[in-house]
Amino acid sequence: MIEVKKDITSVWVLQPKLKIELKDRNNNSSIGEAIALAKALPNVNIVGSTTVPIERISPKEFFGTGKVSELSINLKSQKIGLVIINTQISPVQQRNLEKKWQVKILDRTALILEIFSDRAVTKEGVLQVEMAALSYQRSRLVRSWTHLERQRGGLGFVGGPGETQIEADKRAIDHHLNRLKRQLDKIKKTRDLHRKSRAKVPFPIIALVGYTNAGKSTLFNLLTGADEFSEDMLFATLDPKMRAIKLNNKQKIIISDTVGFISDLPTELVAAFRATLEEVLAADLILHVRDIAHKNTDFQVVEVEKVLQSLGIPESIPILEVWNKIDSIEPEKKKSLKNIAKRRSRVCYLSALTGEGISSLLEQVEELIAPQKFSDTLLVPFEFGNKKAWLHEHGVVINELYTEDGFKFEVMWSVQQKAHYYSFTG
Repeated sequence: MIEVKKDITSVWVLQPKLKIELKDRNNNSSIGEAIALAKALPNVNIVGSTTVPIERISPKEFFGTGKVSELSINLKSQKIGLVIINTQISPVQQRNLEKKWQVKILDRTALILEIFSDRAVTKEGVLQVEMAALSYQRSRLVRSWTHLERQRGGLGFVGGPGETQIEADKRAIDHHLNRLKRQLDKIKKTRDLHRKSRAKVPFPIIALVGYTNAGKSTLFNLLTGADEFSEDMLFATLDPKMRAIKLNNKQKIIISDTVGFISDLPTELVAAFRATLEEVLAADLILHVRDIAHKNTDFQVVEVEKVLQSLGIPESIPILEVWNKIDSIEPEKKKSLKNIAKRRSRVCYLSALTGEGISSLLEQVEELIAPQKFSDTLLVPFEFGNKKAWLHEHGVVINELYTEDGFKFEVMWSVQQKAHYYSFTG
């Protein structure tokens, strides 16, 4: 076997900052996160980075003429092959900068797509990334290349000026997107069947969510004894993973690890990965894992909550906040954080790396998933046989009466079971 060495690309990271943004302390589009994203790419060497203050965005080159020339000199002297601009730029801006600097350029969206493409493992993950990439490519067809301005001349039978190249390219992409969507729909149906099968078994589902690199996979491995890939890098996990474990009270639960969230996630990816994130909707308990040692941890909480709200997480699903990475905090601050966590409900602190605090987490999980059941009355019309079947399959029926309008059920169930009933049967 001959080992083939891949060339290492020299990378420079640029963080544009409008001067009005420099005053915003909560702005999380930091140079640190941009560098962390760049490091997640394979075969790269981060040579350096620059925060670039700008008065206004130039429609032609994004940066002003003087700044473009200044950066050009630096990039050439450093022999840079790839420049990452941690914001979204237009196709025209990208083309003009690549000509001026003689380098390849990735904006934030393209960078995240590149990382996702490298990390996706399952068939579903690969299809989702491909869909996201095609959606991104389609949005950048306008004025991207000169050949797109051509027109294919029609024969005149139908009339009109003929089909432009850009229209043909968009049509080809749309055709490919539809084909991928059909494949994903099949996978989603299979996932729904698996989810419904799990719903029949009285095993609570615990979903791990959180900002990327918060330590979800490390916690997942600690809880389940699995050996899933986990590294100190962004988007170490893309494909959802599930494992069953037993708590101290002998109750069996299923733990689900999900893709990490990030601020300004490309809209193409939000849509493409929605099916994966929908696993969270079926959870009985959500563990929101936070990197409590990160300087922007409060901002990251807001970003995660935005995604959860966009998914439509029912209020009936409890959320336990997990303050992870306390091993990375200095003793005085660590003591203070522990005291704050103890005074709050549904908050626990731990280190997924050392195991400190894990027993307290499991105790809180046991308490939160203990089903508090209550009686309820339902009227199910005759035509809704799926609803009747669901109630019997889950063993919640106490009494059943046949009426003129349908079946009248007396049930005893938990809040989670009620939420599941309405989410699966409509």
